[in-house]
Amino acid sequence: MLVTRLLLTVISFMLFASSCALANSGDYWTYQEYMEAFPEQHQLTKSFAERVRQPVKKQVTSTSSPLRIAMLTPDAQASDYWWRNRISLTRRLQEAGLTFSLTSYSFQPATTIRQQEQLLADALRDDPDYLIFTLNALRHRVLVEKILARGHPKLILMNITTPLKHWAHNQPFFYVGFDHREGTQRLKQAINKMTGPTANYLMLYGTQGYVSEVRGDEFIQLNADMPGYVLSNAFYTDVKRDKAQEAVLRSLAADPSINLIYACTTDIALGAADALKQLGKENDIVINGWGGGKAELDAIADGRLDVTVMRMNDDNGIAIAEAIRLDQENKTDQIPLIYSGDFAIVDGQTPATRLEQLKAHAFRYSQ
Repeated sequence: MLVTRLLLTVISFMLFASSCALANSGDYWTYQEYMEAFPEQHQLTKSFAERVRQPVKKQVTSTSSPLRIAMLTPDAQASDYWWRNRISLTRRLQEAGLTFSLTSYSFQPATTIRQQEQLLADALRDDPDYLIFTLNALRHRVLVEKILARGHPKLILMNITTPLKHWAHNQPFFYVGFDHREGTQRLKQAINKMTGPTANYLMLYGTQGYVSEVRGDEFIQLNADMPGYVLSNAFYTDVKRDKAQEAVLRSLAADPSINLIYACTTDIALGAADALKQLGKENDIVINGWGGGKAELDAIADGRLDVTVMRMNDDNGIAIAEAIRLDQENKTDQIPLIYSGDFAIVDGQTPATRLEQLKAHAFRYSQ
């Protein structure tokens, strides 16, 4: 069954690659395109980002009744991005003096849309004031549009910084994330320094959808003008560590010359590292992480991963808290449509003092 699944992923990759033109043809603004199209957002975003970086300001107003917040996130994975931001959101709201209840609904990245629909229905049944969700698959868009049509709750889309043009002036309340394209561009530069102008590489996607496109396909496109960079194979792994491990084992059996494995998520990177350890090739092939959570930083320290693009993780939870606070203070004119957090490249050569500084800031609420 697994062999069949892996073979099917190759076919799926070819089909998905042919559909990328549609996804890139103007369905959404990239972060940079949006800022160019709406220049008034520049100063707004700059001021808001500074607010996120600073300690909490003393609260000016209070709510008459506790706010109800629902959070639906694919946090059943090795990446600590989601749960850390739940903690940073909670603690920032508490510091601001806001009274609230936060109900979390967790699922795996590969959870079926039908199951996600049920979780969403459960969340809406409690009539939250704010709903935190994500947008990765086409069916997510259908679910989001139903919420936008209702006008309630206020919708916060997490892990996405590219507004859909289709929604025009009926956009969600807030987009928050770390711009995947910027992260991939920075990661590409770091990887190119390690490999030089030539590499025979394996692409390991997560699930079919937005994140695989802007992390995986973006990397392929960025290296398209480098004739020495050759894509040997590609697989969808459903963000499962064991599937990533199996994909690497089979790919290296078919093509032993692979010297770079590009992983789109933490679980995938760790699965790839498991495969190289099994084969005794830990020092022969470059593997990247994506996100720079604790599991990846530990793996870089142990020599299992080579490089990652590290998100200043807690920025996102803090940004959500600040947006909610400004909304409650009737200062919505101070909230940008999009917030994108800061990145840093980390590899085995990153000085320990620098790494500790990054960790202290990135995990300042979720230590």
